[in-house]
Amino acid sequence: MTSGRRTWMVLAGVLLVLAVITGPAGSYSPFKKGPQHGSFTRTSPANGERGTVREREREREREQERLATPYVGPLVGLEAAGGKRAANDFLEDVGKNVFDTVYHWKMIDFMYPSLQLRNNAIRTREFIPENNLPLGVDRFRDRLFITTPRWNPGVPATLSYLPLPAQDRSQPLMPYPDWSYHTSPRNPDCSKMMSVYRIQVDECDRLWVLDAGVTDTLTNLQQVCPPKIMAFDLQNDELLFTYVLPEEQVKEDSLHTNIVVDVRDGQCEDAFAYVADVWRNGITVFDMRKFKSWRTTNHLYNPNPLASDYNYQDLNFQWSDGVFGMSLAPVHRSGDRMLLFHPMSSFMEFQVPASILRNETVWEGFGLAAKAFQPVGTRGRMGQSSTAGIGKNNVQFFTLVQQSGVGCWDLGKPYNRNNLGVVEKNAQKLTFPNDLKVDHEPQQSLWVMSNKLPVFLYDKLDYTQTNFRVLMADARKAIENTVCDPRVPPSLAFDAAQLECELEL
Repeated sequence: MTSGRRTWMVLAGVLLVLAVITGPAGSYSPFKKGPQHGSFTRTSPANGERGTVREREREREREQERLATPYVGPLVGLEAAGGKRAANDFLEDVGKNVFDTVYHWKMIDFMYPSLQLRNNAIRTREFIPENNLPLGVDRFRDRLFITTPRWNPGVPATLSYLPLPAQDRSQPLMPYPDWSYHTSPRNPDCSKMMSVYRIQVDECDRLWVLDAGVTDTLTNLQQVCPPKIMAFDLQNDELLFTYVLPEEQVKEDSLHTNIVVDVRDGQCEDAFAYVADVWRNGITVFDMRKFKSWRTTNHLYNPNPLASDYNYQDLNFQWSDGVFGMSLAPVHRSGDRMLLFHPMSSFMEFQVPASILRNETVWEGFGLAAKAFQPVGTRGRMGQSSTAGIGKNNVQFFTLVQQSGVGCWDLGKPYNRNNLGVVEKNAQKLTFPNDLKVDHEPQQSLWVMSNKLPVFLYDKLDYTQTNFRVLMADARKAIENTVCDPRVPPSLAFDAAQLECELEL
């Protein structure tokens, strides 16, 4: 086959992929500006108006908006095959050094009231240091919060905090709010915390805690307590409420691992929370004012088999993890916003209007909301990501677990790899970045937990080496000299060879 004919076949494949992925050319974007900014649907003018000069000008404006829309046709308007790639290639390592290590540990320890109590806990195997792995992270002012799920026996507390700035960078964890809020699997009290995977600090100075209620995840999964959401007032550390997920919304082998909180215009009592069930592919929506929840489903929550094969160091393993990473786009002028999400085992980013998730009646039927879920774009092979967050600068930051790095995307640009930047890749300090948060401080920072999770799960950690790190980067410096900087124009280059590689998957 000649190279020219092969190129034309690739371009034909481009058109086919584009038609399948992007959907209608007028799909909504919460970030585009102009006449369509306030509407979720695209409407055409009446036939009698098309001939006016003013309407023709509007049509040209709409076409310009369409080409600039981040969610619509990532390849529309791109240069012909052979165009040059952006300066910061998403697939290449970047030598930036923007992340600072705030805390690091060889092995996790806890701050007991006395040495005697600690020794007793080790003797009775209530505390087995090597069975503890930090997973979730978030920051509120001068405190850093860290979760330690009960993967194995011997985890004495599942949510802790540390001071900021750090005095001792390997300081033992201090249970939050104190030891009395943590229960033991041996004698469970389900009103307390059993196994917390992730947390989120909201703009109302509250700490939302997602307690999966499961223990011994690695050996003999036990749903000891029902999954629940707990919220604490960070001004006084008092428990505001506990909400237990209804039994009918929890499936066999469900694992609730991530939570995102939706607060708008400072209306703290009208908050919603979105909870990801990574093993049974669902998102549960919690309405705080009504104090009730419902489960949502969609085929885009499912893992991609082609993205379920992982390599980390010398380990090869397969994870069929569904919907996991979630982040909220800015509130649209209409009052709605997009929830961006992706399965862990996927290369793709997807979106759905939050209004669809928040409308309980939509989920009383079957398939009524399916078309509201749309693909955004692809990160490419080895683009698996756990968690993500969006800063005030309208930039999404996301982990790259197989690339030991953190990526970024300016929401005002098309979602393709020419417009996906790398904040930093570092196989040492960013090794398997498992959680990421963007805090709410006036000068925002990124917080990342790297923890060598695959080695912990499938091999044995070397406890003479640093295994766990909490890293921090200034959100503004993180995007300097990258395509993620909103001041940098979008790249319109298109790499046919790269797409051809995608089509061969």
